[in-house]
Amino acid sequence: MPPRTPAAIQLAASIDVYKSLVAQQIMAANAEYTFSGRLPPMLPAIVVLDLSVGPDGELKSVHVHRSRDNEASAAALAAVRRVQVLFPPAAHLMRRHARTFDFSETFLFNDQYRFQLRTLSGPQ
Repeated sequence: MPPRTPAAIQLAASIDVYKSLVAQQIMAANAEYTFSGRLPPMLPAIVVLDLSVGPDGELKSVHVHRSRDNEASAAALAAVRRVQVLFPPAAHLMRRHARTFDFSETFLFNDQYRFQLRTLSGPQ
């Protein structure tokens, strides 16, 4: 379960910080499917997912926004679903009357179908 202390919630003071916390969770839950280091000059597959997270951190929905590779799309969807509960979004990040916090994440795949997340990756 992700931390719910005031200090942890305060860490997610911005959308970028929140996305980074969630990206770290996804990477941690998928260590055997990721790669580290510099991105290759040519990425064989790039998948953009749209995620909707409830105020308690429950993944309400995830779907492919953009992809040209079905295998990479399936791997990206599975990677997100491996995280039991996502970091709950801070109340100030939720739109007024919104039931979910919606954002996208980009999965960058190498030749072995291992991935890095755009939010955490360095320059290509």
